[in-house]
Amino acid sequence: METSHHLGDLQLAIMRVLWSHGEATVSDVHETLEPERGLALTTIATMLTKMEKKGVVDHRSEGRRFIYRPLVSEGQVRRSMVSDLTSQLFRGDITALVNHLLSEHDIDSEELAQLREMIASREWKEDR
Repeated sequence: METSHHLGDLQLAIMRVLWSHGEATVSDVHETLEPERGLALTTIATMLTKMEKKGVVDHRSEGRRFIYRPLVSEGQVRRSMVSDLTSQLFRGDITALVNHLLSEHDIDSEELAQLREMIASREWKEDR
């Protein structure tokens, strides 16, 4: 069974910086997030320490600087969080989750066509 990766909003924002950069210092992450979030450098440093204890990032030292890198992929986090959401809010009922997404969100005809293609592809794989 895959480990659950519960990440909060700030943790996800930090992970997105690390995923896009591959690795980054606290300053790099702060520079990227500061314009939209206005957080102190120490807040980012504290969060990265917590995330390292959680096992989602690791660091190496370069002089006095810590350079962080992600230990989990965006796909792993997405799968884990969607699985948790499905279990908690929809009691594991994937159909209820999809129904909610279709009925509560605006979906244009192009997106519906993509969904139909995905379903057809999945059905084809299941029939083989």
